[in-house]
Amino acid sequence: MTVVIPALNEEDNLPLVLENLPALVDEVVVVDGRSDDDTVAVAREVRPDAVVVRQTRSGKGNALACGFAAASGDIVVTVNADGSADPGEIPRFVDALLSGAEAAHGSRFRYGGDHRDALPGERLGHTVLSRVVNLLFRTRFTDLSCGYNAYWRELLPVLDLPGPDVPGLKRGRRAWGDGPEIETLITVRMATRGLRVVEVATVGYPRIHGDRPRRPWPAAWRILRTIVAEYSRRWRRAPVLPARRSPAPEAAVTGRHSRRHAVPPPPRVRRRSNLRVIRGEGRDEPPRYGAVPGENYR
Repeated sequence: MTVVIPALNEEDNLPLVLENLPALVDEVVVVDGRSDDDTVAVAREVRPDAVVVRQTRSGKGNALACGFAAASGDIVVTVNADGSADPGEIPRFVDALLSGAEAAHGSRFRYGGDHRDALPGERLGHTVLSRVVNLLFRTRFTDLSCGYNAYWRELLPVLDLPGPDVPGLKRGRRAWGDGPEIETLITVRMATRGLRVVEVATVGYPRIHGDRPRRPWPAAWRILRTIVAEYSRRWRRAPVLPARRSPAPEAAVTGRHSRRHAVPPPPRVRRRSNLRVIRGEGRDEPPRYGAVPGENYR
């Protein structure tokens, strides 16, 4: 398993995140956003085995793309470097994947989760925008912009994110998906690409050190723009994944993942019938993977 951590001037927060990673993490990829402080030196000091890469452009979306390109684990988990997510929750995301999900999406607003850094207006905005997405894309998401997610690495190309190098892109310019819209973009594309997505309740904490500028209106506009762009894009192109149909004779040998994505199926420990699936196959039952809000992990 690989953990991808985008970091920009996080020398004070990154050590706590790295020190609290569970033992099941095999590889850590820290993506430096051309920090002005000692983020890179701190990462190498706290975690000497960490893979440190520098992003090719600017923005969190490009940082994730560079981290995905450097990851080598079967499972890729994305965690923020500011201490807003508890690394100790990673095993529940992995458990959701091993139980049959193709993507595990963190939710701070699902039962069992909490967003301790959200103002009342921000909570209302998340609720309204989530309902818009659920209406347009026939999903049941409760959180559109959570950066705590887990994926099978072999399925990442299905999301069609801009790679580290985009031919023809002028120097200093961003591609669509390079900026902070990446979190909503990934959330929507997981649904439109037909992936079997499970929401995992998580607790969002305030930043440990430093101040985060609160700009709720630009953030809401960015999410709304992403929704409109992806809804228009959905009708301009054919679906990436074919519709599910009766298994072909060779499907019993190649497996469901190989039939849909032309890649070998990842190992599966077992399937559980009590997954609350947001998009894809599965039962609609009460959620199993719920974090219990308790003491701050710090």
